[in-house]
Amino acid sequence: MTPQLQQAIRLLQLSTLDLQQEIQEALESNPLLEIDESSESYDYSENQAEGEREFKEGEEFSATASGKEADKDSYNDQDPDGEFPSNDNWEDKNIPDDLSVDSSWDDIYTNNSMSTSSAPAEGDDFDFDTRNSKTETLQDHLNWQLNLTPMSDGDRLIAMAIIDAIDANGQLTLSVESIHAGLIRELDIDEAEVLAVLHRIQQFDPVGVGYRDLKECLALQLRQIDPDFPGVAIAARIIEDHLAQLASHDYAQILKVLKIKEDELKESLKIILSLNPKPGSEITPSDTSYIVPDVFVTKRNGRWHVELNPETAPKIRVNPEYAMLVNGKGSEADNTFIKENLQEARWFIKSLHSRNETLMKVSTKIVEHQKGFLEYGEEAMKPLVLHDIAEAVGMHESTISRVTTQKYMHTPRGIFELKYFFSSHVGTEGGGECSSTAIRALIKKLVAAENPQKPLSDSKITQLLSDQGINIARRTIAKYRESLSIAPSNERKRLL
Repeated sequence: MTPQLQQAIRLLQLSTLDLQQEIQEALESNPLLEIDESSESYDYSENQAEGEREFKEGEEFSATASGKEADKDSYNDQDPDGEFPSNDNWEDKNIPDDLSVDSSWDDIYTNNSMSTSSAPAEGDDFDFDTRNSKTETLQDHLNWQLNLTPMSDGDRLIAMAIIDAIDANGQLTLSVESIHAGLIRELDIDEAEVLAVLHRIQQFDPVGVGYRDLKECLALQLRQIDPDFPGVAIAARIIEDHLAQLASHDYAQILKVLKIKEDELKESLKIILSLNPKPGSEITPSDTSYIVPDVFVTKRNGRWHVELNPETAPKIRVNPEYAMLVNGKGSEADNTFIKENLQEARWFIKSLHSRNETLMKVSTKIVEHQKGFLEYGEEAMKPLVLHDIAEAVGMHESTISRVTTQKYMHTPRGIFELKYFFSSHVGTEGGGECSSTAIRALIKKLVAAENPQKPLSDSKITQLLSDQGINIARRTIAKYRESLSIAPSNERKRLL
């Protein structure tokens, strides 16, 4: 495997954010690569040699490849049959080919890390508060309240130990005995004192923090509600003695033991459902992941158009002034340095060309195959495997796997990873095939429309799908249901 191919494969499997970082590293390590901030080519003087002029029109590459010039027209002009033409205009033919290619890969391509300098550039808006701000954690929130709570030095040390043992959900991860054992060498205390401090912390915000089990978590929150409020007393009894029956939706047993009416049970259930089993999540920040779509799919004039995202990477090119020094009169070391970096730049740009071309071809074939999904939704998804796309674009399945991993498509129905459009198939009575994604959508639709007091069993769902001509085993229905995070029918039963 040649170094050029290794680089092309590595760029192909990078996500959009990783690719942006890779381009930035290449710009910092290779002086012959630069960002093209203008849309026009450089203008050279009349007395320049023809060999120097060749970089004027050829050494530019838009890493966005999104449909601004030739590639846009090429992919947007479908034929009447809906076929997507290929784009063969990616090769950059103006970079000299008479460069040395026998250099060592390690000598040419170095993967330098990005600059870690935090100094703001001139004219930039620099907000120290924003850049140096720290997201508040649950421990920070509890320690802040602890500092405002009057208590002895010994109790404060106990409180700090307890807060350190509380996880992001607000649950105490250590027992009172373990906390006492860890403090006995520093403080002359007994377990009752540790428990007393825990009860004080359980009065902190958010309500329910410091709980040791679900029963205690719900009970702590229920104490904040007026006990005279309808349903509170029954809710307290359910939490104390009947959580197991509540979890299994055994409402008949609860009604029988507590000797209450169904309306009273409904009132108490409303209160219980309003409680938060993970109170710490109100404070603990959620991990936010940002998705940048690689491909945009839109429908214009009755036809679907595929474009690469123009904002995923900067426009880069070879610096024409440096490139003209390839055969200059400098020292041999300088000429070798320029040639090696020009070769590296050439490889990098062509690898970007190849990446975008492959991504465009694969995305186009996916859209062509899954027009039904774009038009009507998940229920119209067709079966599709990697081999189908590999055969259509003339590539290996491993290449298709790389290009569809961590690449996202923006459609009118939302943003989806390219792998989302691939699914296995299930036979139908008519001899056709139905996508597993479509079957999952049908299961979700049936469950959403079911009577919550009489939820559909897996056998009933199997029968309903069979009535629609889809032959599928009950165990397969159970597997698809679990993949959708849908509970079994006995756990979906509701009174409300």
